[in-house]
Amino acid sequence: MSSPNLSQNANQTTTAVPSRSRFVIELFIAFLITKLPIVNIPFKWFESYFHEISHGIATVITGGVVQSIKLFPNGAGLCFSQGGNAIIIAFSGYIGAALWGYLIFLLATWQKGIRFTLSILGATVMCSIVFWARDLLTITILIFLAIFILLPLKLNNSSLLNSLLRILGLMIILNAMASPLVLFGFVRGGDAAMLAQLTWLPAWIWVCIWLAFSGLMLWLSWLKVNVNKGVKHET
Repeated sequence: MSSPNLSQNANQTTTAVPSRSRFVIELFIAFLITKLPIVNIPFKWFESYFHEISHGIATVITGGVVQSIKLFPNGAGLCFSQGGNAIIIAFSGYIGAALWGYLIFLLATWQKGIRFTLSILGATVMCSIVFWARDLLTITILIFLAIFILLPLKLNNSSLLNSLLRILGLMIILNAMASPLVLFGFVRGGDAAMLAQLTWLPAWIWVCIWLAFSGLMLWLSWLKVNVNKGVKHET
């Protein structure tokens, strides 16, 4: 006869969903890194990159054409496009960045798919270099991001890979949450000001919507930890 412990272990499903305590630790690490000068710059590039390609995707979906994306060393970025729905395009940047962060976190809870996820993310960045990057600085930053994503594939510890990717997803969400706050002090420029001109709604309303959506993505990440009961979590 098999022992109760062996039967229980056999019925458990191992998952890359972190325990509550591990999620809190990873969120704290993500928050800490976003606040460290110089160290946080590459992660600002990630948020800026996903922000700009979200503009680009919205442009293509609404019938426009993306001419190029441009990234700057300080974490800022621009997307140059023609046509498409201006309101949807302007709105999609911060929404898209937060959504990308959540999707990365979600994929990082897929234990056996971590290498597939990193490969897809790396391929996405490489495609952006081919189709949308036009200046040397942007190409250099995107190459760095691609290396940053693909280099961990050499690690054999899938648990560590999942943890690193979850932290990256959380950092992107946190940066997507922090970036719109800057617009409260600079209402004369940026996506919020453009939406205010296009819709006649005050810029602060759009900022609040972006903040609420980023908060929702963070909350959904937490719910992902809570809803998976009866499985063996990472600790």
